Amino acid sequence: MNKNFLITTGGSGGHVIPATIIYDHLANKSNIIISTDKRGLNYLNKKNYKFKIINTPKLNNIFLLPFNLLIILFLTLKSIFLLKKQKILKVFSTGGYMSLPIILAARLLGLKIFLIEPNQVLGRANRFFLNFCQKIFCYSKEIKNFPQNFKTKIVIINPLVKKKIYECKPLNNYKNKFTLLVVGGSQGANVFDNNLKDLIVKISKRKSIKIIHQTSENNVSALNSYYLENNIENKIFSFTENFVDYIQQSDLCISRAGATTLAELSVMNVPFIAVPLPTSKDNHQFENANFYKNKDCCWLIEQTYFKEEIEETLNKIFDNKTNYLQKKENLKKLNYQNTWNNVNQKILEVINEN
Repeated sequence: MNKNFLITTGGSGGHVIPATIIYDHLANKSNIIISTDKRGLNYLNKKNYKFKIINTPKLNNIFLLPFNLLIILFLTLKSIFLLKKQKILKVFSTGGYMSLPIILAARLLGLKIFLIEPNQVLGRANRFFLNFCQKIFCYSKEIKNFPQNFKTKIVIINPLVKKKIYECKPLNNYKNKFTLLVVGGSQGANVFDNNLKDLIVKISKRKSIKIIHQTSENNVSALNSYYLENNIENKIFSFTENFVDYIQQSDLCISRAGATTLAELSVMNVPFIAVPLPTSKDNHQFENANFYKNKDCCWLIEQTYFKEEIEETLNKIFDNKTNYLQKKENLKKLNYQNTWNNVNQKILEVINEN
C-alpha cells in the first residue's frame, strides 16, 4: 500500500520546480500532494500534479505583521486539517516562507519533515526549520550559513533536474551555426535586454550565430523584430514548459544563477556565463555560480561589470575555443555519475530509513 506524502512549496520557479522533481521521484512509490501559494501556480503544470493552495502571506511588512500572523495561525489550522484528512506521513519542503503553515502543522502532528536546499546558501526558512527536520537534501557539504551542529542532517544528492534532461542529448551545433541561449529566469533580466542585442548584431557580422532569448512578455515582439531586421535567426520567448528543448539546441548560455537552471545546463553539458542576480537573498545566486566556477565549468560576471566584460568574454570564446571545450569536458566529468536512477535511489533510501 502506497504511503501519503506532501511537498510544500510556492513563490518562484526556484522553489516550485525542485518540488515537482521530488514529486516525480516519489510518485511511483507514494501518493503525493503539492501545497503551494497562488504565485507558485504559475510554475506548476496543474494537469500533471495534484495540489492544494495554502496562500501564505509575506511577513516583511511590519505594519501588517499582526494581521498576517493571524492568517498564519488560520493557515496552520487549515494545514493540520489537510494533513490529517489526507493521512500524510511525511512532509517535504523546498524552503521559503510559503512553507511555514505546513511545517508548523507537521511539527504539531509529529510528522517527519525533510528539507530540500537547492542553493549553495542555506535559505532562511530552511535554517529556521532545521531543528524540526529529519534530513536536509543538499548539493554540497559546503553550504554557506549552515549551522555546524546540524551538519549531520545533510544528505548530498546530485542537483535535481527533470527526468527529460537526462534523456536529451545536446545537438552540438558549434560547427555549423553557433547558438547562444540567453536566460533571465523567473525574475527577469533587463540587464540582458539592454546590453546584449547590439553586441549580438556586432558579433553576427563575423560569426554565424543564432539567438534564443528569454525576455519579458511585452518585449518578445520588439526583440524578435530587431533581430530579424539584422538578419539574425532567433527564437524569442517569455516562458515555456519545454525549456529543455532550447538548452538542447544551445552551444553556450548567458544566464542568471538560479540553482535549477545551472543544474540543467550542467547536466546537458552546455557551458554558461553566469550573471548572478545581485538582489538574491543572501547573495545565493553568486554562490550558486561560484560553485561551478571553482570547478572551471563556467564563466562568472557580476552584474555591475556586465556591460564592460561581456563583449571581451564572448570574443575570447569565439576566437579561441580551447577554454570553451575544456569547460564542456569539466561539466562531463562533474556529471558522469549523475543519473535519474542514482538520484532516485538515494532519495528513496534516505526517506525509507528515516
